[in-house]
Amino acid sequence: MTEESKNKLMANMADNLAMLRVRLGLTQNELAEKLGISRHTVMNIENGKRELTWNNFLVLMLLFTKNESTNRLLNVLEIYTDEFNDFIKNKEKLEQETLQDK
Repeated sequence: MTEESKNKLMANMADNLAMLRVRLGLTQNELAEKLGISRHTVMNIENGKRELTWNNFLVLMLLFTKNESTNRLLNVLEIYTDEFNDFIKNKEKLEQETLQDK
């Protein structure tokens, strides 16, 4: 997955973060706690004043894919793409191969 692709996914997530968060019934404070960041940082990401990190993007993906409503939206909003799915599958395969080599 290219950096450009990652940046696009993170931008799409950031642009829709407030709506996805509300769909889960979370406050900015509750989401911040789940991410291990401040509420102010969540607010700045939602307002486009701060970029989302890749690590926080991945945590959000885990969080939002667990909920049926937000999971469907990830596809519609082009956040969970085929390219991202392939990236995850390849990453898991590499990790399994690494564990088997030990």
